[in-house]
Amino acid sequence: MQLNGTVHRIAIFALLCFALLQGPALGQQVGASVVVQFEHDVSLPLWQVIPTLPEPLELEEEPPPRPTEPLSAGATQVTDPVLQSAFGPLLSTVDLLNFDGIAQTGSAPPDTNGAVGATQFMQWANSKLAVYDKATGNLLLGPVSGSTLFGGMAGPCGTNHGDGIIVYDKAANRWMFSQLVNTPTIVCIAVSASSDATDVYYRYAFDLSQVLPPGTTLSDYPKFGVWPDGYYYTANIFGQTGGTNMCAYDRANMLLNNDATAQCFFSTTIGASYLPADLDGSIPPPDGSPNFLVDINNSGQELRLVAFHVDWSNPNNSTLSDAIHIPVAPFTRTSGGVPQLDSTAELDTLSDRLMFRLAYRNFGDHESLVVNHSVAAGGRIGVRWYELQNPNGIPFICQQGTYLPDDGIFRWMGSIAMDQAGDIALGYSASSADIYPAIRYTGRTRDDPLGTLEDETSIMEGGGSQQPASRQRWGDYSSMTIDPVDDCTFWYTTEYYQTSGSIFNWHTRIASFQFPSCAAPTTIGSVTQKAAHR
Repeated sequence: MQLNGTVHRIAIFALLCFALLQGPALGQQVGASVVVQFEHDVSLPLWQVIPTLPEPLELEEEPPPRPTEPLSAGATQVTDPVLQSAFGPLLSTVDLLNFDGIAQTGSAPPDTNGAVGATQFMQWANSKLAVYDKATGNLLLGPVSGSTLFGGMAGPCGTNHGDGIIVYDKAANRWMFSQLVNTPTIVCIAVSASSDATDVYYRYAFDLSQVLPPGTTLSDYPKFGVWPDGYYYTANIFGQTGGTNMCAYDRANMLLNNDATAQCFFSTTIGASYLPADLDGSIPPPDGSPNFLVDINNSGQELRLVAFHVDWSNPNNSTLSDAIHIPVAPFTRTSGGVPQLDSTAELDTLSDRLMFRLAYRNFGDHESLVVNHSVAAGGRIGVRWYELQNPNGIPFICQQGTYLPDDGIFRWMGSIAMDQAGDIALGYSASSADIYPAIRYTGRTRDDPLGTLEDETSIMEGGGSQQPASRQRWGDYSSMTIDPVDDCTFWYTTEYYQTSGSIFNWHTRIASFQFPSCAAPTTIGSVTQKAAHR
């Protein structure tokens, strides 16, 4: 650690004071645009649907620059005051399952994500999905094309263009899925009728063309988060007018298989690549809480937070706040790629944006959001992570750090979450000129010094690398989620290579683990409370 404990606390206190002095931004958009579903049906049980034919090989194109920032922004090196260059103590976790997921589909890169439910883990790797038994890791369904989920549905939703997102609605014990289609304004959503991911789905299609500017050519990097009053969605919009689209979908009616609407705001001014907050744990946000959406301002060295409040009875009362600017410790956005053993190709980091998910948790005495992104430091690339607290008041950075032990290895493409005891886990890819890309994770207990992570654990050491000579995509995100049953077990999934090959040669891994310090929840009446917290 480059900072000693005293200096680190001073730095955190200074940033906290800066955030408090800034206060919330003034102004907001008032009155959301309402979009009515144009298709709605009920699927056959997924296990009965005949899988759609495999797609031809399809390479996902390099992402265009974010609408508000060129890719060269933030290239000047700065000193990182929260760099953790030394390993902490040995990570105090218990490893559980560790097994292979989807591999080598027709699309590249895999854009791996997944979620854990009551009895299953479901994984989506760009154009394919699969369901696994979370007790054994056994395959229950798939891999099948993501469009199989929308098989037989009228309209464009049967066309699979990847970027599928899975979230698990823990309060309702339901699955929610979405995928891209070839029409840039269409959003397809499927909500399960039960906790069984292989059974029936309520399916919806929304055309957002009335919300988006004319000439829209791409709704890119779509993300979802579960909130008590809606399924919240963000996407980067490209075309004649670039910007950010943010929508809330009517969760209450979608869970009941009723007709549903969405309420949307489009903005050209607040930034891009926002992540919506995704609720973890059994304690909901305070009554009436908006959903929080956060992005990283690379040139401004800050997080930007907006609050999205939806009023389903009167859309004229729905609001989207202006961005609240939350300063963070200085960092350098990466300008190069990640090296690999036995390959001249460098792997992209997508350091211009936050990594999926923005995980929210209410501890009763405080609210926390955790998130991460890739940064450059000391000639390598590491993971910058944050815990942001008090989003319903004056938000501030409770703790932050850049995890980059001094061992020559690059770490990037992270995903982070927090268990019910306040322990944090961070999964990521790791690579260098001396090792093949690997899958590892680190974390911290609630009692560790603020801003520090413990020593890392290996999930899978790669057996090969991507071979083309130019810089290559390495997915757009990975996924760390929390088991809704014990609220302690972390599940992480991302990609690796078993043997060297082309960009289509990828494999994925799924692993679970937990901290012994995470006490089992105590049930009091109908409300589950954590036994201990930070």
